[in-house]
Amino acid sequence: MIPDSPEPTPPVASPVPGAAAAATPGDPTAPQAGGVPFQLGAESDPASLSTSELIGLLQQDRQWLLRQIDAGRWPEWRLDLAALERELGLLLEQAADHSLAA
Repeated sequence: MIPDSPEPTPPVASPVPGAAAAATPGDPTAPQAGGVPFQLGAESDPASLSTSELIGLLQQDRQWLLRQIDAGRWPEWRLDLAALERELGLLLEQAADHSLAA
């Protein structure tokens, strides 16, 4: 069943190192040690990223997802999200190995 109102989207880290993302007080997705999902700013061109940079950004997103699961967020989706996180980890490992071999 789809909820009537969309769940708030998590804050995103700025592509500028050291810049803080805005968050709502008490928000479990607020920036913590280790950061939050990375999104490219409007001025960034995704095509300009190297494969290793893209894999690194996706690893950060995977780690954020794992922290959210471990913190008890989205309990009704916990098993599915944990499986997704594991599959994403394997895919990123394979992509990193392939990019090193190329």
